[in-house]
Amino acid sequence: MSKLKLKKGDTVRVISGEARGKEGKIVSIDTKNMRAVVEGVNMISKHAKPSAKNPNGGIVKQEGSIHLSNLMFLVGGKTVRLGKKLDDKTKKLVRISKKTKEVVK
Repeated sequence: MSKLKLKKGDTVRVISGEARGKEGKIVSIDTKNMRAVVEGVNMISKHAKPSAKNPNGGIVKQEGSIHLSNLMFLVGGKTVRLGKKLDDKTKKLVRISKKTKEVVK
């Protein structure tokens, strides 16, 4: 399994599929299946049984997962590819933009 370049809280854009062009923050990542849940993207309808939290039950809209290969990191409204580099000052591995070679958070 390869190392992930995207992580929870990153702002991403969907680059392929039905939700192409939509943007949002990553809510969670499933490393085993290489999928992420992005807020507001890939909305699915789920049938919920009545419970204490939802006494009526019914159809609930929620985000479905999307494969990581369909997501691209956003910096200043533009998509960039990410790489990793050892920082000279802190001696830690940091993520960098492949185009501008700048460190991204």
